[in-house]
Amino acid sequence: MGCFGVVLILLLMSFSSLVVSDEAVFSQVDEEIRRNIEFFCYSDSVDSMNGKSQLMLQQFQESLMSSGDTLVHSEESTVKNQEVWSLNSYNVDNLVNGSLFDPKDTPWPMKCHDNRHTGLSPYSTLENNGAELWRFKMKPVEGGPVIDNDGTIYFGDRWANFYALNTDGQLKWKFDDFNLGGSITSAPSIGEDGTIYVGSWDHFFYALNPDGTLKWRVEIGTTSSCPAIGDDGTIYTGTMGNKIYAIYPNGTVKWEYTTGYKITSDPAIADDGTIYIGSGDTYLYAMNPDGTVKWQFKTDHYIKGPPSINDDGTIYFGSYDGYLYALFPSGSLKWKYKLKYGTETNPSIGPDGTIYVGDDKLYAVHPDGTLKWTFDLGEDQDIFQSSPAISADGIIYVGTNIGEVDGGDIIAVNPDGTLRWRYRLSNRGWVDSSPCIDANGIVYIGSTEMNETNSIGHLYAFGPEELNNPPENPTIVGPTNGKTGETYTYRISGTDPDNDDVFLFVDWGDSSDSGWQGPYSSGTSIELSHSWSEKDSYIIKARSMDSEGSESNWATLQVSMPKNKNAVFDPIILRFFNEYPQLFHLLQYHM
Repeated sequence: MGCFGVVLILLLMSFSSLVVSDEAVFSQVDEEIRRNIEFFCYSDSVDSMNGKSQLMLQQFQESLMSSGDTLVHSEESTVKNQEVWSLNSYNVDNLVNGSLFDPKDTPWPMKCHDNRHTGLSPYSTLENNGAELWRFKMKPVEGGPVIDNDGTIYFGDRWANFYALNTDGQLKWKFDDFNLGGSITSAPSIGEDGTIYVGSWDHFFYALNPDGTLKWRVEIGTTSSCPAIGDDGTIYTGTMGNKIYAIYPNGTVKWEYTTGYKITSDPAIADDGTIYIGSGDTYLYAMNPDGTVKWQFKTDHYIKGPPSINDDGTIYFGSYDGYLYALFPSGSLKWKYKLKYGTETNPSIGPDGTIYVGDDKLYAVHPDGTLKWTFDLGEDQDIFQSSPAISADGIIYVGTNIGEVDGGDIIAVNPDGTLRWRYRLSNRGWVDSSPCIDANGIVYIGSTEMNETNSIGHLYAFGPEELNNPPENPTIVGPTNGKTGETYTYRISGTDPDNDDVFLFVDWGDSSDSGWQGPYSSGTSIELSHSWSEKDSYIIKARSMDSEGSESNWATLQVSMPKNKNAVFDPIILRFFNEYPQLFHLLQYHM
């Protein structure tokens, strides 16, 4: 029977405990889930029903068993039987003219940053050295996070939860009023008024208010496509029911267009309003804003990933026929570049026009279609669904997979193709989430992790680690000669370059010390006293520690408590005493 058959039986068994209104609908929906997961996980580099598909089926089973809702929707839903649930009234006749959506208003308002899917942030990450600032635990994250103009981070997980986090990683709110099977594998998009749009596997497309309440939802079918928002506020997306949808800002469907197969590609919008989106039927579609087809371009395999659009109107996209394509705005071929397997990652566009796309390697391709460089991801690693994010400095961030389900990293690659840093996000699972960059140069990305009992995920934040400078070596001022049994006072001072408070520690050289003294303000001098009980030479050592725990090197001062034996003399003095031994014995007696 194989692993897939066993998992499918488990899936069927899990449904048996649910209340289902119609057995025929149940059977249809169950098969639909299997087909959708199989398509969603398809990669030309592995078998179509791969280990990842099986694990996703298991995870889907877990999420269904945790819910008591009823599954009643099928992929055959159309506009005629659509459900629109709105908590806010909206008059379609009062649509605002002009641009409702300006990507410059928020750091990262949608997957791949903007409607042209450049993946290019206007913010620098030069100071980001890959330090993990925080992580937020939930269920697996497939779609990438987006960022509002106040820094709020929005994303969903595969267990039908949608989150809003503050910049410190603390939960702001969570929306979980999805129907059964409401897995979220797409990234949301943010409208100019702050409305958050996201699709789900429960057949509904959702609009949420910035406070986490439901604005409306409309039934369009299973959605893994990340929405794009036109100048007039129209929301565009695709579904696994083979359709491209245009939705008014009030949640009513403007138009739909049926392609030949499932859609997971994300729509990109050109400056002239043309909508570009790929389909599993092997075509890239150019749609007019009124829903008519402008042109379509055929490849030899699935187009699962998003297209991107260059400043000159060139459209870039990948296909599982093994090529990265560049088309003129007219729909004719400009060039194509051979990858290994093909790609469904976004062809993100760097500041100099370089196109970055993932496959078995990270590829950098010149705008003329010639190879610039490739970055070797490491043994058995590839880039599956994570789309590159690029900082204003040209640094590229993307997630990787190890094997099919053996973990994954986030990597940061310099514009010249050298590694900047990398970080392991998952040890058993994958990293298909697409990263994003906020106004402070912080990079966010999600992960999937499997363990023996269930599946989890994290949203990570990476940024500049605050480099703490250690305090300077302290100074020691005091007598360097004395007599045993007498107490001597020493002045110790410590200075910290970051102006942190300092602690001071003195080792007296006779197996005793002062212990840590302080804290004191940077630059403060303190007085410590000590006496020595035996005649000898001693090394006083002192060191500083700042409030962050960083310590200075030792500072030293040699002191002498003279004794009558084993004195150390200069060679000239020794020759003098050899000539006048009586004088030596006289001095020795008085020492």
